[in-house]
Amino acid sequence: MGLIEAIILAVLAASTPLLLAATGELVTERAGVLNLGVEGMMIVGAACGFGGAWLSGSVIIGALCGIGAGVLMSLIFALMTLGLAVNQVATGLALTILGIGLSGLIGSRFVGEKISLAPHLHIPGLTDIPLVGRILFGEDAFVYLSLALVIGVWFFLYRTRTGLILRAAGDNHTSAHALGYPVLRIRMFAVMFGGACAGLAGAYLPLAYTPFFIPGMTAGRGWIALALVVFASWLPGRLVIGAYLFGAVTILQLHAQGWGVGVPSQLMSALPYLATIIVLVLISRARTGGSTAPAALGTVFVPDR
Repeated sequence: MGLIEAIILAVLAASTPLLLAATGELVTERAGVLNLGVEGMMIVGAACGFGGAWLSGSVIIGALCGIGAGVLMSLIFALMTLGLAVNQVATGLALTILGIGLSGLIGSRFVGEKISLAPHLHIPGLTDIPLVGRILFGEDAFVYLSLALVIGVWFFLYRTRTGLILRAAGDNHTSAHALGYPVLRIRMFAVMFGGACAGLAGAYLPLAYTPFFIPGMTAGRGWIALALVVFASWLPGRLVIGAYLFGAVTILQLHAQGWGVGVPSQLMSALPYLATIIVLVLISRARTGGSTAPAALGTVFVPDR
């Protein structure tokens, strides 16, 4: 029972940054913008989040610094792709390269430092329930926030008029513009939301996952978040399944190495990414009604002047 509980807790912790980043990217792509700079925004959020928490002694301030860093990075992306109509794929890749270098510069003074991790919820009587107590009532605030964020995004996209307008901008920006909706402004706010989520996801790593910052600590999680959006068919509810599936594969391969499974450690470390590729291929083959992606995804929009 103790081992099962420990594995589930580890899966939740490993899945949370993926769920946060993927939720933000889903909203961005629903608006018709393909932002491949999630990895760069996450690593800058990690550096700024740790720096803010280390300087202030507050996890909350650290999280806000991570969010702010992600938003600023997203504004650079928005300026290039929405303001100057630059290719979104090239800009996203450049943003990732920029973020990796910038995070090394920002975080260089914090390497080797340590902070206190975000506190976990404790409800007397409930948290102490065997197996389910710590899982349901003993997590840090980031875990609950990630799930609440998915619910909020689902409600926004499918139960509000503003969400309908955002999806319209992603499906047919020409028609949305003809109806008088500010497509570029809608996309800019969607990109900023995605940046905020990516920055928070990056900040989660040094604030709640490990109590220190090291360069490159996102370790490709931003790319996995992008794949999760496709895995989820651009539906918020499926993001939870995808994020926890990938988190489970990540944690189980670590336990398999500890159990002495006779497989090279390099192959075991590659299993999470291999599993993601296999799932994406299977989903692609299973679709019979064509792509479920927003019709205008990645398409540059220049309004009539």
